[in-house]
Amino acid sequence: MAMATSHSAPAKLDVAAYDALSEDERKAYDTARAQAQAAEQAALPYRWRQTLSDVDVEIPLPAGTRGRDLNVKITRNAITAGLKSQPAILEGALPAAVRPDDCTWLLDGSELVLHLEKVNASEWWKHVVVGAPEIDTTKIVPENSKLSDLDGETRGMVEKMMFDQQQKQMGKPTSDEQKKMEMLKKFQEAHPEMDFSQAKMG
Repeated sequence: MAMATSHSAPAKLDVAAYDALSEDERKAYDTARAQAQAAEQAALPYRWRQTLSDVDVEIPLPAGTRGRDLNVKITRNAITAGLKSQPAILEGALPAAVRPDDCTWLLDGSELVLHLEKVNASEWWKHVVVGAPEIDTTKIVPENSKLSDLDGETRGMVEKMMFDQQQKQMGKPTSDEQKKMEMLKKFQEAHPEMDFSQAKMG
């Protein structure tokens, strides 16, 4: 198993502190966090990747492992996977619910491959199990080929959901909130005599 390198992640900044950085400082901060994150993920005893709708996990196993040697249990909110005779390699609460009936696993050579179907198909997971090192979901770039497979209306909806989720994670307004703010601003400019100090965005 790969061990974590000496990369030390800089402390996570809040939105205001990040926005206060210069462009060069942001690049250095992002690079340092990305390197530390990559080292943490490389140290895990499994590899994982995701789309908005599912998560795939690959767990290397000793050569000669057979299906009957495995202990795999997937419920709506938790997972256990590994060899029966040893402590689980992957175990814990899932960050969000999955559909157990649609989740699968198979032994591919000397790898256990798990496929998890998310209940909420519009959010990125920060990790496979709660407590594991997190990835920065605001930096995820979806595969263009996947988005291009969608029709125009669906693609627009998915891109909007992804944008809104990233905005929420950063404490910034969603696209709908931005539109309301823009409309209010235009109305204010058209009616400077009105007092909007008590206006609430609903």
